[in-house]
Amino acid sequence: MKKLGEICIAIILSLAAMTSAQGQEVTYIDSLAFRVSPTELADSLISYAKTFMGTPYLLGATGPDKYDCSSFVRKAYSGIGLDIPRYTWTQIKVGKEIDDVQELRRGDLVFFGKRQGVREIGHIGIVVDVDLARCNFTFIHCAVSGGVELQKFSHPYYLMRYMTARRILPED
Repeated sequence: MKKLGEICIAIILSLAAMTSAQGQEVTYIDSLAFRVSPTELADSLISYAKTFMGTPYLLGATGPDKYDCSSFVRKAYSGIGLDIPRYTWTQIKVGKEIDDVQELRRGDLVFFGKRQGVREIGHIGIVVDVDLARCNFTFIHCAVSGGVELQKFSHPYYLMRYMTARRILPED
């Protein structure tokens, strides 16, 4: 029981640290996040996100039969009891910034620019798997062309538009 108590304290401290200067917060909407380890929480997030594979993209849609990229990410996080902001420009303000691709973990949010070389957020996904040896990762996202799908960071379209990442899930 002590380990569960330590996890709860860590989650509470992480949550407190997630409030941005603009007041954006991640809030817990149920207690799943308090019942599992951070690794299990990431596994649950990714498993839930994958249940939407093939769901079509529609700009501005919030489900349940169509999503845009930011509403899909918000829906995936709601499946593990976390309520994050609705839009990419607010989602980029929550959690902890991850400066180095080599530090990414499963469940982190990854952000991409609208166009190559343009520093304006245009897309978001969730890290599913990290290949540190190749400095690559796989992410799940809702793409205009394919709906909810898995994608490799090494794909030239995303590689040239990568901007930053954020960690919302608690640390191990």
